[in-house]
Amino acid sequence: MTTAPENLERRDARVDAFIAALPEWQQHICAQVRELVHAADPAVEETIKRTTQPYFVLDGNICALLAAKDHVNVFLYDGGIVADPEGIITGGHNNKTARTVAIAQGEAIPGQALTAMFRQIIADNRAGGWRKLKQGQ
Repeated sequence: MTTAPENLERRDARVDAFIAALPEWQQHICAQVRELVHAADPAVEETIKRTTQPYFVLDGNICALLAAKDHVNVFLYDGGIVADPEGIITGGHNNKTARTVAIAQGEAIPGQALTAMFRQIIADNRAGGWRKLKQGQ
């Protein structure tokens, strides 16, 4: 009997359906971001929240995907405490919960920067979450 790799076991068919329903260019972006967040930590799990929105979680929210007309938003649930040395954050700079990275059709996905941010968010989640960490600042 063959078993699936661990990260495939943590995939959610509803996320597959969300991605499959998108235009091809958005499918490509969402699939790549999905791979990056799973590569950040193989224990990452997927779910659907807010009826249809894919979330990636591990000891708390890491990120979520939202397809807009002309871009895909990657919502980073970090309370604004994760460093952004490459300047990839495009929105939510003053948001108390999440910031966004908007990726438009034809734009390169900032894979290294996103992966680094995902890893830091996961580490912060494991340390009690950004809310707890912010209180200690």
